[in-house]
Amino acid sequence: MAGLHSSSRPSSSSSLSSSSSSSSSQQVFTSRLLLLLTLLPLTLAFFAFVLQWRGGLTDLVTRWSPDPFQFPGMDNPGSNVGSDRRSGSDCVDLLGRSKSPAFPYFKDWKFDVGSDLNPKICIISSTSAGLEQTLPWIFYHKVIGVSTFFLFVEGKAASPNVSKVLESIPGVKVIYRTKELEEQQAKSRIWNETWLASFFYKPCNYELFVKQSLNMEMSIVMARDAGMDWIIHLDTDELIHPVGAREYSLRQLLAGVPGNVDMVVFPNYESSVERDDVKEPFTEVSMFKKNYDHLPKDVYFGNYKESTRGNPNYFLTYGNGKSAARIQDHLRPNGAHRWHNYMKTPNEIKLDEAAVLHYTYPKFSDLTSRRDRCGCKPTKEDVKRCFMLEFDRAAFIIASTATEEEMLRWYREHVVWTDKELKLKLLRRGILTRIYAPMVIIQGLRDSGLFGSVIQSAQTTLSKEIKSSNTSRVDKPGMISSRKIGVKETTATARRILEIPNETSYESAIPPLSPPILDGLHIGI
Repeated sequence: MAGLHSSSRPSSSSSLSSSSSSSSSQQVFTSRLLLLLTLLPLTLAFFAFVLQWRGGLTDLVTRWSPDPFQFPGMDNPGSNVGSDRRSGSDCVDLLGRSKSPAFPYFKDWKFDVGSDLNPKICIISSTSAGLEQTLPWIFYHKVIGVSTFFLFVEGKAASPNVSKVLESIPGVKVIYRTKELEEQQAKSRIWNETWLASFFYKPCNYELFVKQSLNMEMSIVMARDAGMDWIIHLDTDELIHPVGAREYSLRQLLAGVPGNVDMVVFPNYESSVERDDVKEPFTEVSMFKKNYDHLPKDVYFGNYKESTRGNPNYFLTYGNGKSAARIQDHLRPNGAHRWHNYMKTPNEIKLDEAAVLHYTYPKFSDLTSRRDRCGCKPTKEDVKRCFMLEFDRAAFIIASTATEEEMLRWYREHVVWTDKELKLKLLRRGILTRIYAPMVIIQGLRDSGLFGSVIQSAQTTLSKEIKSSNTSRVDKPGMISSRKIGVKETTATARRILEIPNETSYESAIPPLSPPILDGLHIGI
């Protein structure tokens, strides 16, 4: 028996050893399987990243789009990009072109002016800017839902090189400041009303303010004829920032406005440049000073002195925002910042999140460009009849009397935010904010080659237009001149919108206004 017991022990030990070995190998297999399952998706993700980074992988929208590069004006999508840039004008080089699109646009997205999406929104602007500013401005607003633009052009914007390109863009109506247009506007209703009279016969900013108001009046009629739902007056150094809706869309934002609201006010934010060598503000400036209406009062007044940095006001220029008006009978402008109605006081709301981004003196050259457009004397008394706001007056005097070195030093002191600690402090307190959406959208459009393509397509017929521009500008095919869109051709519509008894008097037009100031504080420069 002892022998039996002793012989059974090795067998038992062998069984335990075999079981332990099997369990150990199973654990090894399990751990290797888990390792493989972990590494496999990481490897695939890394591989996909490398392909996409090197340009070897396209997104599904681009892959299935039959013509992914087809934007307005791109007649030859298969042409060589490099040769296009070399043969193009300086404008093409300035606005840039890339071999591959960086902006995620949709299949067959051609910014169709005939879109059935609602509401239909138009912008009216009076501008003398070149293509480097107007093209990004137009297409940015097309992206967020604006379908139609009424551009009253003069100066550089009215030159053949610029106006021909603007005319080629679907949904853009170009109106030239001709003698005929001025004669028509001199007979318009608001020219003969008292609410705008205090701004007449004054130079520079006052003259611009009157032009803008007259152009807005004419645009109301054109907007009504075009079936628009909303109209907005905007300068070409301003971008609408339509936050507050489910998507970054002005169309969606205005679609959510109650039907009984006549006017929507967008408080303005002011650009806060951080360098003195900015060339393209829309893609180089991301810091903005928030409007009083979007700040708690204690935050605004508690940081007022630090925010002004020795300037006359919290903002360098205006602080009363811009507005969108619902197209309806008896609508009229109330200066460049507001709209009014002859028959009632408009029901207006002020948006809590959306804003107008105003790129104020973002380039050093803006000092001299304003000086060159105005013939006032650089004295404290004379500039009062030329400019409505104190900073504009001070900037005009310094640009007219100082050397370039002194001007640059003044610009850095009063416009450029060079104090990093102050910037960080005001960013933390909410006075300053970073906004990147417009920058990303415009840079994406530039990288897609859109701006360069629009310019090149317009240049194919430009030489023919230049030959006849001096003799037949008004009747030139494709041009919307003052005669074609003026009051005479739209008399019935104009009466429907504007006409009521003339005896009524109204308060003066709302000019550009500075934000609220701290009691007892006045700073002069």
